Amino acid sequence: MSRFSNTVIGLLNLFTLLASIPIIGGALWITRSSATCESILQTPLLIIGFIILIVSLVGFIGACFHLAWALWLYLVVMLLLIAALMAFTIFGFIITGAGGGTAVSGRLYNEYRLEDYSPWLRNKVEDPKYWVTVRSCILGSKTCRDIVMWSPVDYLTKDMSPIQSGCCKPPSECNYEMSMMAQNIDCYKWSNDPSVLCYECDSCKAGVLENVRRDWRKLSVLNVIMILLLIGIYCIGCCAFRNTRRAETDYPYGENRMSKVGPRWDFFWWRWWHERRRRLN
Repeated sequence: MSRFSNTVIGLLNLFTLLASIPIIGGALWITRSSATCESILQTPLLIIGFIILIVSLVGFIGACFHLAWALWLYLVVMLLLIAALMAFTIFGFIITGAGGGTAVSGRLYNEYRLEDYSPWLRNKVEDPKYWVTVRSCILGSKTCRDIVMWSPVDYLTKDMSPIQSGCCKPPSECNYEMSMMAQNIDCYKWSNDPSVLCYECDSCKAGVLENVRRDWRKLSVLNVIMILLLIGIYCIGCCAFRNTRRAETDYPYGENRMSKVGPRWDFFWWRWWHERRRRLN
């Protein structure tokens, strides 16, 4: 039973070690595959992936070679990782609680308002340096290429993504027949120029935040699953650490008294050294 916990923790850490590779790869790929080159989620994913990689490697070595110090370090870092994931998940649910689209009468798509989102997300997207990168990615992805060719019937019968709804057209409330009336400021930022459209509109920034909000929600659900998995691995790791410590403390009494845990890597050296000292004395 004692060797069983070490074997299980070793296999589980091998699994998490391999699982960390696609997490890191996904974080590196997310900015290329996304129409907005989202970088808000890239850094957290990279940090999580590298921490899981290092922690799993330490736990795997400690479990396979019965190194108590490695298992102790593994358990401490694992506890910090679980706490950090919990804090990150709670933070994610808080900042993504607000937002969502507003239905447009007679249309299948929704429209989005910047003021509906959390202040933290708004401050992020209103940063000029961040927005220049996002704007260039939207232009490069040609997200609006098909929308600008739509007929009035298409606007009534087709759905749009948040980016298309906010960046590729003016808000539905705009009335350009009465140019002097007070309207949403986005109505004046709109242009028919394909390189301009509504890329500087608040509705476009809101569409980007809606994409971020949806991705962060999915990541938060994944984090909850990861936390439950890590708690289970942590409990098994505690058993492996206890068994390894028990094997070490049995050394002063001669042969290792645990029948199902093999000697630690330095056991035979330790026994040879003490027998030599006994003969010299």
